[in-house]
Amino acid sequence: MPREVFERIVDDIKRQKLDGFVVIGGGSPIGLAKAAAATTKIPYIAVVTTYSGSEMAARWRIGIADDRISGDGPAALPATAIYDPELTLDLPPRFSAASGMNASGTGSIALNNGLTTNLSAQNAFGDSSKGGQMFNNAAYFGISSPIYGTFTMGRQSALTSDLIVNYDPLSGSNAWSVITYQGANGGGGDTENRILDNSYEYRVNIGPVRLAGEIQAKNGGNSGTGNAFEGNIGFDYLGFSMDFVGGKIFDAISAAPLSPTQLAAANAGPAPVSAGEGLLAATVSDNTVFSVGARYVIGPWKLFGGYEHIDYSNPNNPLNPGAFTTGGFILGAGGAINNTNFTTDKILQTAWFGVKYSITPALDITGAYYHEWQNSFATGVNAGCTDARASQCSGSIDAVSLVVDWRFARHMDMYAGVMWSQVQGGLANGFLLANGSNTGANNNTATGGNKASSYDPGIGIRYQF
Repeated sequence: MPREVFERIVDDIKRQKLDGFVVIGGGSPIGLAKAAAATTKIPYIAVVTTYSGSEMAARWRIGIADDRISGDGPAALPATAIYDPELTLDLPPRFSAASGMNASGTGSIALNNGLTTNLSAQNAFGDSSKGGQMFNNAAYFGISSPIYGTFTMGRQSALTSDLIVNYDPLSGSNAWSVITYQGANGGGGDTENRILDNSYEYRVNIGPVRLAGEIQAKNGGNSGTGNAFEGNIGFDYLGFSMDFVGGKIFDAISAAPLSPTQLAAANAGPAPVSAGEGLLAATVSDNTVFSVGARYVIGPWKLFGGYEHIDYSNPNNPLNPGAFTTGGFILGAGGAINNTNFTTDKILQTAWFGVKYSITPALDITGAYYHEWQNSFATGVNAGCTDARASQCSGSIDAVSLVVDWRFARHMDMYAGVMWSQVQGGLANGFLLANGSNTGANNNTATGGNKASSYDPGIGIRYQF
């Protein structure tokens, strides 16, 4: 929309002294409403007729070519967004009923742009392989033969993710499993690679042995969808299953909100890069991963164990401002991209084991232990650090979980569980109980703690499709 037309609309809103307004439509009307609300500070209700997700992204822009203005902040978001439930019937079962839109981890990060020094104003956010796309979980096709195997192409889970799903004793539990919740284990170092786009996968079984290979083709020259190569070999024998996965992921992305300085640079004058669905900061790396999982079933007992080794190094192909990543989000300018975080390689290792016992065919109890540790990959004054002064210091995570699950009806179960977890050293960096502050700074004094721990109880009822 031309800037002068937008300014006339804003003048009309101010002249009428409105308490609020309603917008009905898809991307263009929603974009106009976002800009008007951010400019006038007047709240609005969005009646959304498409599922682009624009109403949940705080970034807005008005104008053509050099004659444009843009912004990014919570004032652009609707006070209420209304959706037609009938439009959700064709969405995948894992679609987020809480928000009425496909889950968008990268979108949640963009909502916190400019708030990195004001933790009390932040909303919850987390990086993810799901960025609000129409096909958020998977979309692939292929051919299959019982003799020659299966070949598929499209958007599909990484082999590293499949190993976590199959060998995590609390698979699928975001509340009580470290390796399910954080996603980086399934993504070979970064959660955005837990599901691969532009991917090609081949699987074949030869007796008790299974083989698989998967590649992700790079999506352009300046893209967070980099080349990726993964392979798997596994077997089943007399109740014992084991799989080994190795892989290399190029230009892996770990996204973060823009700092106030980076946000100000993005909003100053003509935008240096297209905003897409929203701007993000990112740490870029080339990751090498090896993982192994094992499971043994004997009567009502199931025993689980696994280990993963991830090596993060600086990218051979550094990304530049304007690079796009999951869900159509864009990596910003002004120092928002860090291509040199791993001058010394980061080595992240994770080990886990667990036991599940079926008290009855409908009642299970599961216990699990997770341990994660990293080396000190800091340089300069922090080189060799072992405390929580920086996230590059050596550190560890320990977690113990206990969960009871009762499947009392078809499609329905009741569950209760608790997890105790503790972070130390570099992996405790920024935790308020360790050395963090509400301003996002670290308390690097001798009196500051270097560890933090918490309990995570929960109970609920679940309906599964």
